[in-house]
Amino acid sequence: MQNRRITDGNYDKSIAVKCVNGTFVGSRTDGVIVYRGIPFVSRQPVGELRWKAPEEYVRDDGVYEAYYNGKSPCQHKEFSDVEETLINQGEDCLYLNVWKAADASSEKKPVMVWIHGGAFEFDAAAFSLFDCDNFIRENPDVIVVTVAYRLGVFGYFHLSHLQGGEAFPDAQNLGPLDQLMGLKWVHENIAAFGGDPDNVTIYGESAGAGSVSTLPLLKGSHAYFKRIIAQSGSPTLTRSAEEAIECTNTMMDVLGCKTIEDLLKVDARKLADESEAVRLRIAPERDGIHLPLDPYQAYADGAVKDLDLLVGCNLREFDWFYAVLGDEGMKILYDDRKARKFDRLPEKERDLIENFLKNVKGEGSEAECRLFDQLWFNAPVMRMGESQAKAGGRAFIYYFTAEPGHGVELEIVFHHQNKDASLGKVFDDTFAKTMRKMWVQFAKTGNPSLSADISPDGKEKAWPLYDSENRRVMVLDEFDIHPEKEADRKIVDWDRTYGLTKYYLF
Repeated sequence: MQNRRITDGNYDKSIAVKCVNGTFVGSRTDGVIVYRGIPFVSRQPVGELRWKAPEEYVRDDGVYEAYYNGKSPCQHKEFSDVEETLINQGEDCLYLNVWKAADASSEKKPVMVWIHGGAFEFDAAAFSLFDCDNFIRENPDVIVVTVAYRLGVFGYFHLSHLQGGEAFPDAQNLGPLDQLMGLKWVHENIAAFGGDPDNVTIYGESAGAGSVSTLPLLKGSHAYFKRIIAQSGSPTLTRSAEEAIECTNTMMDVLGCKTIEDLLKVDARKLADESEAVRLRIAPERDGIHLPLDPYQAYADGAVKDLDLLVGCNLREFDWFYAVLGDEGMKILYDDRKARKFDRLPEKERDLIENFLKNVKGEGSEAECRLFDQLWFNAPVMRMGESQAKAGGRAFIYYFTAEPGHGVELEIVFHHQNKDASLGKVFDDTFAKTMRKMWVQFAKTGNPSLSADISPDGKEKAWPLYDSENRRVMVLDEFDIHPEKEADRKIVDWDRTYGLTKYYLF
């Protein structure tokens, strides 16, 4: 189904919200009002606008349905039949969704804006896991927005080195620019929904965390948010111009294209499917234009010190990847990174990697999994905390141990906990509610600590600020949430992997 313009005046005025680019009519169910498929650009990036920066929305006095999800971004076929929201794909995908409680509150509510993950290649803001009905019923004092952005070669495709490429100066970082435009829309329109435009938290997981950790490095972005929650992602999930160009050249060969004109003629479905050739190599570009050449140095220099950070990672992140890839897939991934990344490092750093691998006990791909834990998640998260502390900013760090694996906390954060033990882990309800409460408390105040009177178990949860001397993190253990020194958990191998973060080894 597709949202339509309402011309007969026959709609529920009580759930219609007037925004700059139209009046949008949502749907109310069990105390929650949802507005789906609101466009945040004036023209969708199709046709001549493919690989162009998003066009700012314009004033519109029309009234529109906001009942149905907009199209999901194009993504390669492996992810095109996961569920209905991902089947309905198109380049015309720049929409957002808003969840709010159906209450009569007159106070401005904190706003949480979700940027989804998916390796910058798949997933969608409309994915059912990110529906916030349950979350809002439990936390009616916040508003949640989920924002779409272009994925894969549609959102991260370096073109400036090709003939005619000067006409596409932003193609390598359209994903971040889409996200920023969505945030601009939130800033200028969320008050009409009851939200506080001056109290916005951006949050995301995996590539979404990579996104929210680099968004504050874009010029002008700090006007749109004041807090960041980065779950298992960091500026490490970026690439250099050289790496981006290498991917573009690979795609040109696969597609049989010689010019940008050729590329513009390629059907979107073919572009998405053939991007399998550069899978897990797509990311925002450290182009020196939109993003700095060294994001960690930018953090250390204070580029983000006026924002509050809540960042963390999970126990044995790469167990999830191993479950998907198996030994053969892990070998392909490791061999790829070894050839393109590790073998190009100075001898000292190559020796550190070899030494790390040799000292991991376990069979199969255990050593490679633990190495990628360190390079993609654990060490980069601590680097963010260290850099923010060095700059005099505020950072809170967590280590999620309730279940090993990448993304396993998402069902908790969005209040979609599995209730059937035969289908996997069933998390303790009080633990799950406490974790959500911490996220909400951070969005409200900039501090995720819980006093006894608001803590679901009635016990205070004092979350210490991160500092480089004590390096205390909050351990999110299912039955014992508590602060602990990083040294006691050994989350990071400071001698062998922490220093490698400067090479951005994603």
